[in-house]
This record gives sequence, structure tokens and C-alpha cells, in this order.
Amino acid sequence: METKETKGSQEKAASRRSFLKKAAAAVTAAAASPLAFPMVSRAQTVTLKMQGAWGAKDIFNDFAVDYVKRVNEMAGGRLKIDYLVEGAVVKAFRVQDAVHKGVLDAAHSVTVYWYGKSKAASLFGTGPVFGQNAHHILAWIAYGGGQKLYEELIASLGLNTVGFFVMPMPTQPLGWFRKEIRSSKDMVGLKYRTVGLAADLFQAMGVKVTQLPGGEIVPALERGVIEAFEFNNPTSDRSFGAQDVSKIYMMGSFHQAAEFFEIIFNKAKYNSLSKEHQAILKYAAEAASSDNYWKGLDRYSADLEWLRDKAGVKILRTPVSVMQDQLAAWDKIMPGLEKDPFFKKVTASQKAFSKRVAYYELFNSADYKLAYEHNFGKLGF
Repeated sequence: METKETKGSQEKAASRRSFLKKAAAAVTAAAASPLAFPMVSRAQTVTLKMQGAWGAKDIFNDFAVDYVKRVNEMAGGRLKIDYLVEGAVVKAFRVQDAVHKGVLDAAHSVTVYWYGKSKAASLFGTGPVFGQNAHHILAWIAYGGGQKLYEELIASLGLNTVGFFVMPMPTQPLGWFRKEIRSSKDMVGLKYRTVGLAADLFQAMGVKVTQLPGGEIVPALERGVIEAFEFNNPTSDRSFGAQDVSKIYMMGSFHQAAEFFEIIFNKAKYNSLSKEHQAILKYAAEAASSDNYWKGLDRYSADLEWLRDKAGVKILRTPVSVMQDQLAAWDKIMPGLEKDPFFKKVTASQKAFSKRVAYYELFNSADYKLAYEHNFGKLGF
């Protein structure tokens, strides 16, 4: 005999079963709908071995680590870069070869370190100045056709690499000398370290050039292989101990006024990655580019003050006459370099982009020197 109590219990059980069925159906429908729940990545965990072209104490090594940190954190453990310092596997000038061959999966370097394969490589960071700075050339790479030209160069050389560019470097100083450079004549016959097309430039000015990676500069100075050098910035120069062997630091130059880093990956390895992982590698480079620049402004300026105030280095502005002679030297060497059709195609593209972009920025920019001197006094040049 059915009582009110048993009837009520049966109705509650039926209601509970109905609710569970509806809930299960809702979950099934949600799982089938790509809009209902975010897709969770099932990409296989991949570890890449990257080496930098920089010593452990160089700020460039810090910049490389900043990129690696972004990749590793953005990938959430499914993609990881193990980073090694210069010399861990190969020397600085050999990182591209190692990535090409698959000895390394990736590298953090500069194109100028492999310009021996093609002088056009130096155009992606250490080429002639038409009025543009490093920000403008990175804009050219991203929006002016530069990336496609870079990829065309890589393909023409048969290189098994894929690359991104980061960190618009501030103008590189003329460098370190034992005597003040008052005119270009003071550099004639001087044994001087630089790299890339800057070597062609200074040779045209009568300088005796030796090309060396950063870690070999001070030993070469001590052995007398070179008498003067440029590298890149006050922080790196301080870490090399330049202030211990030279006391004259000349600021400003047209030899390398628009450089940036090249981050490369073995192409076969890169193509084997998921689209998600490829995107992380690319967009982490863009993020690191900004952070590297901000950090560089902070560190470079602080170390320039230290060199001046604590290390007794005489900081001087490179004479305008020397920079005018550099521009004339660029004009002198360019016709020979542009006999290479690809080299000429790249410079033509850069010139067209630089003429438009630099015009806008130069015409529009405030006079920052005027504002600085209004607040802090004369700069002295």
C-alpha cells in the first residue's frame, strides 16, 4: 500500500534523476561547443637548447635570459628553453653554424657575427645610416618588408634557420682610446677592434681593423693586438674592464647606430613545433624587445655615470667632423658593396622606408636637448 511518505520519496528520487540527466546533457553539450569552455592545450612538452654569444657577466647575457624567461613562463611548462652562455658549446662567432647544423636548437646573437657569409647580413643591424635609428629599422623589418628580405637572404645562403629581431640598441660609442680623438686623422693607422660593415667603413678611413667577439677584446688590448676598440655600450664596456686599460671614452658614431639582436632557431626544429609554441617564441621576442630597451636605458646611463665619476674615465663627444667623415666613408664604400644585387635591393628598401619615417620623426620630435639644458644645464657639446 502506497503511503504519502513513500509517494513523496519516489517523486523526489524521480526529480533527482531528471536533474542529473539534464546536468549530464548540459555538460555533454558544453563539451561539444568550442565556445562554451576554453580549450586546454595538449601540446607535447618540448625543450630547446639555446646558447648566447655573450659571456656570463655581460648585460647582453641578461637580455638573452630575459627572453628565455618570457618564453618559459608564457608556455606554462609545455615549452622550455635551456639557456647556455657563450663557449658552453661553441664560440660566439659559431652559434649560427651550430643552430644550422642542429648542434644547438637556438641562439641569441647578432647578424654581424656571421656577415662573413654575406655582407648583406650586416644590413640587418649594422648598416649605413640614412637618418634612421634602430627603432626605425625594426619598424622596417616588421612593416616595411625587411623580414621578407631577411628570409630571402637566409634561403639564398641555404641556412636552416628561422629568426626574430629584438632590442633597438642605442647608438654605439666610437669607443675607447688612450688619446682623445680630435679628428679622423687621429685614427689613421690605429689598430682598432670592430665588426661587420663597420670594418669596411673604418678601413676606408685608414684604420687598421681587427674583428673580435666581445670576450676577446681586453686580452687583445693587453697583448697589443689592438690599441683601441668599440663594443656597444657603457655597461658591457665596464664589465670588460675597459676603464682599466683606457681612460678616453668617445661617445657618438655612425659606424653602428641602428643595431639589434637576432634570435634564431633551427628551422626543422621550429617547424616541428605546434603553432601555439611558434607564436610564443615570436611574441616573447616582441615583449623582450621592449623590456631589453628599458633595462638598457637604466643600466647604460648608470654605468656611464660610474665610469665618469668613480673610474676616472674622460667622457667626450665624438667631434662632428669625425661623424661627417664617417658619412663620407659610407658613401665611398657603398658603390662597391651594391654591386651585389641583393645588397642593393635591401639598401634601396631601407632608404625608402627611412626617408619617410625619419622625416616624420625628425620633423615632429621636440628638442629634447633644449629641455635637458633648461633643467640641468649645458651638456657641453
